[in-house]
Order: sequence, then C-alpha cells, then structure tokens
Amino acid sequence: MSATPTAPGPVRPDPGPPPAATPVAPAATAPAPSAPTGHFWRYWAASTVSHAGTAVTALALPLVALTVLDATALQATLLAAAGQISWLLLSLPAGVVAQRVPLRRLQVSLDLVRFAALGSLPLAWWFDALTYPHLLFAALVTGACTVLFDIANSTFLPAVVPAGQLAARNSLMSGTGAVTETGGPSAGGLLVQAAGPVGALLVDAASYLVSAVLLRTLPERRPAPRTGASALRQIREGWRYVTGHPVMLPCMLWATATNFVCAALVALTPLYLVREAGLTPAQLGLVLAMDGVGALAGSTVAVRITRRFGTARGVVGVSLAGGVAAAALIPLTTSAADAYWFALGNAGFAFGVVIGSITTRTYRQTQSPPELLSRVMATVRFVSWGAQPVGALTAGVLATCAGTHTALWVVCTAAVLPPLYLLTTRVGRHRDFA
Repeated sequence: MSATPTAPGPVRPDPGPPPAATPVAPAATAPAPSAPTGHFWRYWAASTVSHAGTAVTALALPLVALTVLDATALQATLLAAAGQISWLLLSLPAGVVAQRVPLRRLQVSLDLVRFAALGSLPLAWWFDALTYPHLLFAALVTGACTVLFDIANSTFLPAVVPAGQLAARNSLMSGTGAVTETGGPSAGGLLVQAAGPVGALLVDAASYLVSAVLLRTLPERRPAPRTGASALRQIREGWRYVTGHPVMLPCMLWATATNFVCAALVALTPLYLVREAGLTPAQLGLVLAMDGVGALAGSTVAVRITRRFGTARGVVGVSLAGGVAAAALIPLTTSAADAYWFALGNAGFAFGVVIGSITTRTYRQTQSPPELLSRVMATVRFVSWGAQPVGALTAGVLATCAGTHTALWVVCTAAVLPPLYLLTTRVGRHRDFA
C-alpha cells in the first residue's frame, strides 16, 4: 500500500507494484528463468527499506499536520488527497513513460527527488519555517514520484517469473509489504513518541536515499523499441483493452470503489483516533499495525483460498467478509480503552482487500498481451487509484459537516458495497475469473 506518504489505513487493492525494476528485457520478452537472482534481491532490499520508511511516514506526516501545525479536519484530509492525486493525473502517461526511458535511471532519480522533498520538512522545522503549504507540497511531490516509480515497476514479475509462479510471487511480495506495514506504524509510533513527528520523517527520507544507492548498483534496462505509435494512441489501446474486457472491467470497478473507501478511512483514521478517541502516537501505531497483520494473513492464504473456492468466489467472499468486519467493528472504538475494535476491523478489512488485490493483479499479469501489460496496469491504476483523492476529500467534507464519528460510520458501512457490486456482474456468477 510503494508507497505514498499518506495517513495510515487499510491496504489498497493492488496496493503496490510487484517487486520491480530489475534490469530485464521489456515486458514483451518471455520470462527468463535464468535471470540473475542477485539483481532481484538487491531491488527487493531497496524496495523493502523504502516501504518500511514510508510506513513510518504514514504515521508521522498526518501527525505533523495535526500536532505541529494544528491542521483542521479538512486540511488533514486534503493532505491525504495530495499524496494520492497523482494517480489520477499521471497514471496513464506513466505507462508510456515506463516503456520509453531507461528504468534504473528513472528510479534512482525519483528516489532522490523523494529524499529531497521529505528531507526538506525536518530542515524547515529546525529553522522554525515549516508551514502547511510546505507539507502539502512535499506530499504532492512524493506522490507524483511514487506514481511514476510504481507504474514503471509493474511489469517486472511477468518478465522474470513463469506464469505458473506469479500468484505465489505476488503473495510473497504482498507478504513483505504487510510485514513492513505491521512493524512500520508500531516503530513509527515509538519514534514519534521519542523524537516527535518531524524527526520521524528523517527515517523515510533516509530510506529513499538507501533505495537509490542500492538501485544504482543494478545494470540498466534498455527502453522498449519505439513502435511509431503516438503516446495518446498507446494510452488509448490500453484503455480499450481493459474497458472491453469482461473480467478486468468489473474487477477494476471493484478496486475503484474499494480504494474510495480505503482512502476515506485513511484520511479519517489519525484524525479520529488522536482527536476523538485520545490515543497517543505509540498507541496509534500499535492499533494501525493490525492493518499489516491482516494483510500478512491474507497474503499467506490467498493462493490456497482461490484454489479451493475459485478466483471469483474467493475474491467476492473474502472482500465481503472484510467489508462486514470494517462496518461492524471499527466505529465501535470511542476511546483508547476500546481501540481493539478498530484494530480488529482494520485487520479484517485488510485481509479481504489484499486477497482481492493479489488475485486480480495476477489475472491481469497472466491474461494481458505482454506488449500491453504496462498500459493495462496504468489504466487500472488511473481509474482505481484515481478514486483515492476523491475518497479522502469526501471524508473531509463529511467530517466537517457531520462530525468525525458520523463520517467514520458512513465510510465503514460503504465497505460492503464493492463486493456486492461484484455479485451483480459476470464475476459473481462464476467460480473463476476465466
């Protein structure tokens, strides 16, 4: 859930790219079983360090707004939206960029820009010059870099892993992400308690620098050959393929609705738990760590569930169960004494979302024509992740007009709607996607 430094919350559908950016042939190239494994593990290390740092920032950034700058509810949710708006603005062209530029050079550059953007916040605070516009600008810059970085990485696994192993490898990477999401908020809560939210941002800034150094050791991947087609035509081809597909289209719309709910909950979580329920930063980190626990559990059993019940039935069933958990449990938390309801509901929601993410992402990777894969991934993320800023802003308006607790009830109740939609489509009428 790559990672844009926004407020903590549930794992998003297609929460992050598959492990990325090893120097391999373009996506149209067949999987290469003999590809050097050291390249992959170095990139895995870079990705893991970066994601762990981002998990810390997921707690620290909104706390800077709420406790250091005394942000309003609308400002706090606007900050969450700023970190996500680039998925709506840049996803489609990013799919073309990923095919046309040297991948390693792009990734190293983006890591360095993110390092500078986040590193500027503690520096400004040190000189007593930190402002809300500066915080908003840093969220916008890091969000834009993350979009380009993640889309470029999205075709990595199919290029180096046989199709039969994709589900297992996606589960492994989702599990790694879940571990960082589990430990990151807890460590972040303790770090914020000890050094303050601004000091905790130094951890994420340093993580991007470490990632850039590791990526710099990898060989360059050559851009895909130019086809002569314009960027607009290439974008249109990916769009038409996804929107005309009987399975990918409803799965994309499910992901879009789920991401809307996730982003709304992401925006409300620190606002509600800190200001309404009265949790300390350390307590907040522990509660939010349950999100990662649910995601880790989901990534562990995803393949077994879909093999036993079918890909379509598995996704519908677990996402419906996760939505019910969110709606029934999360809003029951009213103080630090009963914060376990929020933790359990968050874990259940993340469990369902990550299984749906793994299964639908694997389907796209195996069923998309190789030459269209990066554009298929970009199209899905443009639509589904583009819903995030809308969800965050909607939550802010609801919290401002009706109160944070009422907004939380509305958002959590909406978590059951995406799987109910899938039940009305072709996906809901079959055992498997294909």
